[in-house]
Amino acid sequence: MSQSETPEPDTTPEPAQEAAGPGALHIGVPSGEADAEQGPETPDTPEPAEPAAPKAPSRRRRRRLLPSWHTVTGSALLFVALCSGAFAVGYMAVDMPEPNHAAVAQSNLFTYSDGTVLASDGEIDRESVGIERIPEPVRDAVLAAEDRNFYTDSAVNPAAMVRAGYRTMTGKGKQSGSTITQQYVKNYYLDQTQTVSRKVKEFFISIKLDREATKDEILEGYLNTSYFGRNAYGIQAAAKAYYNKDAQALNVAEGAYLAALLNAPNYFDVTANPQNRAAAEARWNYVLDGMITQGWLTPKQRARLTFPEPLQAKPREGLSGQRGYLVEAVKSYLTENRILDEKTLAAGGFRIRTTIQKPKQEAFVQAVQDELMGQLDDSRQADKYLRAGGASIDVKSGKVVALYGGRDYTQQFVNNATRRDYQVGSAFKPFVFTAAVQNHAKTGRGHTISPRTVYDGDSKRQVMDHKNKRVGYAPQNQDNDDYGRISVAEATNSSVNAVYAQMAQDVGPEKVRQTAVKLGLPDGTPELQAHPSIALGSATASVLDMTQAYATLANHGKRGTYAMVEGLTKNGEAYPLPPNKEHRVVSRKAADATTAVLKSVVEEGSGDEAQNAGREAAGKTGTGEHNRSAWFAGYTPELATVVAMMGQDSESGMQKSMHGALGEKRIGGGKYPARIWAAYTASALEDEPERYFNLKAGSAGRLPAPPPPPTVDARPPAPAPVPGPGAGRPPW
Repeated sequence: MSQSETPEPDTTPEPAQEAAGPGALHIGVPSGEADAEQGPETPDTPEPAEPAAPKAPSRRRRRRLLPSWHTVTGSALLFVALCSGAFAVGYMAVDMPEPNHAAVAQSNLFTYSDGTVLASDGEIDRESVGIERIPEPVRDAVLAAEDRNFYTDSAVNPAAMVRAGYRTMTGKGKQSGSTITQQYVKNYYLDQTQTVSRKVKEFFISIKLDREATKDEILEGYLNTSYFGRNAYGIQAAAKAYYNKDAQALNVAEGAYLAALLNAPNYFDVTANPQNRAAAEARWNYVLDGMITQGWLTPKQRARLTFPEPLQAKPREGLSGQRGYLVEAVKSYLTENRILDEKTLAAGGFRIRTTIQKPKQEAFVQAVQDELMGQLDDSRQADKYLRAGGASIDVKSGKVVALYGGRDYTQQFVNNATRRDYQVGSAFKPFVFTAAVQNHAKTGRGHTISPRTVYDGDSKRQVMDHKNKRVGYAPQNQDNDDYGRISVAEATNSSVNAVYAQMAQDVGPEKVRQTAVKLGLPDGTPELQAHPSIALGSATASVLDMTQAYATLANHGKRGTYAMVEGLTKNGEAYPLPPNKEHRVVSRKAADATTAVLKSVVEEGSGDEAQNAGREAAGKTGTGEHNRSAWFAGYTPELATVVAMMGQDSESGMQKSMHGALGEKRIGGGKYPARIWAAYTASALEDEPERYFNLKAGSAGRLPAPPPPPTVDARPPAPAPVPGPGAGRPPW
């Protein structure tokens, strides 16, 4: 009878049994059959009880040991419910975080005008690019190396994650089980630690990101945040670091090598670790083989490829030498002209093509080295104080083509080309003469001021107003020399303070100040005050300010918007730059008359060292109070350049006199600054045809000798000078 059948009841009375032991009944056997097995009963002679047979295993109990399908199904549903609940809780609990700082940090890339790299200003070498600027074969190579099913698979690979997590928890080593999406999440939102909690966050953020962003957007982010070695973050920086080209110019072989680096950047860098070349080439071949497997590369194309030798790694030069000065000057230009605000610029990612021309920049550095720095002697205390600054502007375009900020930005942060704390000295005097011609100014005796006007050039003569009254200022000439009656042209050649202080008073100090501002000095220049002392250069304009003003004179009185940037992009998007709007600020007659006078300074005056440039030039020397600065400001028809030397204690920052430096009693603008100017100008214009000043009729050529006394504006000096601003100063 089967376990499922029901036995028929037995109506025969059951005989008494002598033993009711466990073996008395055969479970599952009908009672009649059991009796038959025992044979007929013999009541008179009872038989001894047989040993109890082992109890047969209960089929009912055995069935209970196996869970029913109800139990299995219920348990499975419960497990799924728990997992789903845990997933839902985790998904809701983990928010999309803000990008970590390192992921979004980009350096700004600065280039020379020809596009060659000048410097980058960040610790992280990264320049993000759009996916459209990354060749498709390069993208395919990265997928072949890291995630071949990226476009078809989900954002996460649970099996690989479990395997990686197990190895991490059991101490068997750290192993990545990440898809490209997960790697991007790790790079962009999290960090590089290998912990279970970080993996959990990575899991949920990856799923969220996969639902919110396209595959192309994720791949673009991955390519811009991954590390390729050599401090290069992102494919663009890697292309520059290994092949000195933009990412969009990479070929298949180069892209495959960069993709191979992702697995172990430093290990697979064959220039840094040549002993690992075999491993690097094997990884490169693995990438290419994967591209063939995926149908992204044909065997025939593969056969033509050879291992792309990367360039030797260059040590990071950072902002050493002139780079730091140039970068900071360009940043100031961008923010001061409101092209970018400081916060936007600091966020990085900009490619900034400067106006700096590399050959001219190198020529400036070499000129300073040859004519000054190479002659310093550390045994002379005064030599330790010497600093130099310079700037050069293209006259027609207004572009700054070269700038010298100091010995080395990493040793001296202050930019000597842009600082405004040293007197410009007599380099200011041309602005006084320009103002005189521009305003048709006359002397106290009513004579129109021209190069031939004669003044009293004696030292410490009193400056008089138009009512022949003292104004309280009596400047001293260099070495306290008296010149007597002297023409404006001759007074310019010899830089006579007495003449120019009186001329400033005749023109009107405020008009002189306004003219200087129109030519290019900032309105807020320190010490640019409307007083006769303005003529002697008590103002502390920067070298760059003075260069712009002199460029306006060279451009016949037209001032352009000086520029330091000619290209600004981010992620391929161009930013607008101020147009070069040239406008007239002084008449051509005033500018050209000034140029004629300054030509004489170079040809037969204090600036004769500038003749070594081998070009027709105009210029003016200048020396600050107590010989703390010395200047030469000059120009050719095409190039305006200013060079300044300064004395400063590097320890205290205090300004120092340059007396005794280079073994000289005094450092004047006509010596080392003029020599640097000449050496630079000769080199900068070496390949250019010589040009000559095209001066307005009546102002060019050699200035005639001064006429006799009719135009003399000489007044007897007062015996007792009255102190005033700048009194006693000799900034010639």
